[in-house]
Amino acid sequence: MAATVLVVEDEKEIRELLRRYLERAGYAVATTASGAEAVRLLSERAVDLVLLDLGLPDVDGDEVLGEARERGGVPVVVLTARSTVEDRIRGLRLGADDYVTKPFSPTEVVLRVGAVLQRARGGAAGAVQVSSYGGGRLRVDEARHEVVLDGTGVELTPTEWGLLTALASVPGRVYSRYELVNRVRGYEFAGYERTIDSHVKNLRHKLGEAGPGVVVTVLGVGYRLGWARDP
Repeated sequence: MAATVLVVEDEKEIRELLRRYLERAGYAVATTASGAEAVRLLSERAVDLVLLDLGLPDVDGDEVLGEARERGGVPVVVLTARSTVEDRIRGLRLGADDYVTKPFSPTEVVLRVGAVLQRARGGAAGAVQVSSYGGGRLRVDEARHEVVLDGTGVELTPTEWGLLTALASVPGRVYSRYELVNRVRGYEFAGYERTIDSHVKNLRHKLGEAGPGVVVTVLGVGYRLGWARDP
C-alpha cells in the first residue's frame, strides 16, 4: 500500500506542484492550506508523513508539528522560507525530521520524503539487529524498530532512531557530526552538521537520566555510545 503524505502549504501553486511530484513517485497525497484542517486530518486518518510549511495563515506550523509528534510520532519534513541556521535548529528541536528551505527542487523534496519514510520504517543504516548495552539496561531491536531502557519503551523520531543505531553499530567509536549526518540521512545535507546537536539533545532527553551516559560528547570531534555492548 502506498504511503500517505499530507502536504500542508498555503501557497496553491507550491501545494499542487508537490502533489503532482509526490503522486508521480507513487505516494497517496492529501493536501490542505490550513493548519487547523491539518490537525483535523491527523486525527481522522492514517498519515505516514507530513510535509509542513511553518508559515501558515491560521495556525502556526509549530502547533501542527507538535500535533504530528503526539500522533504516534508521525515523521515531519518542514518546508519553509525561514532559512537561517537558528530557524533550522528551532524546527528540529520541535521534532522535525528534515528541513527544506524555499526555493526548492520538488525532486529533492520527494527524495527527502523517501529517505525519512525509509528511516521511519527501520531502514536506517547500521549493523545493529537486536543488541543490549550497559548490562542489559538498553535494548535496541532493529527488526521491530524498538528501543527499551530499563524495561520501558522509548519512542524516538526517525532521526533520533538513526542516530542511536549509528552510534550503537560500533560502541565506543567516535563519530563526527559529518559522519552522523551521512549515516542518518543517507546523503549529504549542507548545513546540517550544526543542527545534529539538537537531535542529540532530544535523544538524551528521551533517555532521561541515562542520556548523557548513553550518548557521550567528545569535545571537538563528535559523539560516541558510552555504554558497551553486552556479550
